[in-house]
Amino acid sequence: MTLIGLTIAALDAITAVAAAGVLAIGLGFLTLPALYWNGRAREKQFHASDKSALCEDALPTVLLQLPVYNEGAVVGGLLQAVSALDWPRHKLHIQLLDDSTDGSEETGRAAIDALTREGYRAQHLHRSHRQGYKAGALATGLALGDAPFIAMLDADFRPPPDWLRTLIPRLVAEPHAGFAQSRCEFANADKNWLTRAQGLLFDAHFLMEQDVRARAGLLFQFNGTAGIWRRSAIEDAGGWSAESLCEDLELTVRAALAGWHGIFAMHPPVAGLVPDRMQHWRVQQRRWAGGFAQVARRLVLPVLKSDWTLAQKLSASFLILYQAFLPLVAIACLALGVDIALREGDIRPFLPLAGALSVLAVLVAVSMTLPPYVALGRGRAGRYIAALISLPPLVLYLSFANARATVSAFFGRREAYARTPKPAH
Repeated sequence: MTLIGLTIAALDAITAVAAAGVLAIGLGFLTLPALYWNGRAREKQFHASDKSALCEDALPTVLLQLPVYNEGAVVGGLLQAVSALDWPRHKLHIQLLDDSTDGSEETGRAAIDALTREGYRAQHLHRSHRQGYKAGALATGLALGDAPFIAMLDADFRPPPDWLRTLIPRLVAEPHAGFAQSRCEFANADKNWLTRAQGLLFDAHFLMEQDVRARAGLLFQFNGTAGIWRRSAIEDAGGWSAESLCEDLELTVRAALAGWHGIFAMHPPVAGLVPDRMQHWRVQQRRWAGGFAQVARRLVLPVLKSDWTLAQKLSASFLILYQAFLPLVAIACLALGVDIALREGDIRPFLPLAGALSVLAVLVAVSMTLPPYVALGRGRAGRYIAALISLPPLVLYLSFANARATVSAFFGRREAYARTPKPAH
């Protein structure tokens, strides 16, 4: 066989393996819409169980942690929303965990001082280093209090006044629930084509992934914001760790291995912001992709060795590993492109594979995004179609932009925690 023939054979094999991985991940995603429609009959009962209440004397103390880094433009709005929470002031301890280095820590300190003058229990904790990044800041604050429940909000999130009143009773009612995660809305989702695409993806994430997994008793992740942890679950899982850029996912998995489960709350949603510029979005996605790879490196084997059911193991492994989709797409595209070039442009051998992948991509995209779009009343069909069409080029862009970082993170390379730049509310 000639050198070109050997090269073509090797590229065929690489393309086949990468495409098989893409197909497997795509089929994994299709299980979620199936579970979604299977669970629709239980929806009324599920949401009825959301409603519970605690008398005033039974309300527990809550530590509200607000990690920020060079986000002075949004800190004021965050603290204003926090001060409007319907919770007794003497049972709410607010921590502004401020690692800022751009001078905005003075803005945060002044805002916290204003809250303390109004009778709030509020602290401004400024570290002179970023050791452990967000996880390190959360652990530092956690050690300074003893509240049994720990609420967390990123700087751009604005909780409704009844947020704690709704979620805390659910946690109290379920002693083995380690955390409660709220569904998130995004106040700037209609700003441009990029934010509309992200809105479509996040609606799919919360309704077709988080809610479906929670209903089915499967592992779903804490999103790092708009959620509340039980202190004993954090401690039982070994505390916050900076070994991954996705400290929220890693703690979720470790807590699950320790016997805790999560609660997902559809209502009330907590409003935040999505990146409105491509470069900012890439920063966010790069951190998430690398963080997932680091979690996979550390925790997939413990999950597979656990005493969970086969369905639970497979679902959890899929959750941890699905970011592998991006480098697999990049590898498949590169190998396929060179392969076709060596075949002098003959694409006929690849038409069946391309057809199967295209059909699967359409099925996954529509089945994951259309039900949430309709259920949440997001707008007209034209708006949906326009956002849907924008997804393939975004996926291809990320596949090539972040593939190297994802693979290198899986093999142990560490990067600095790059916080996503926040637009002002």
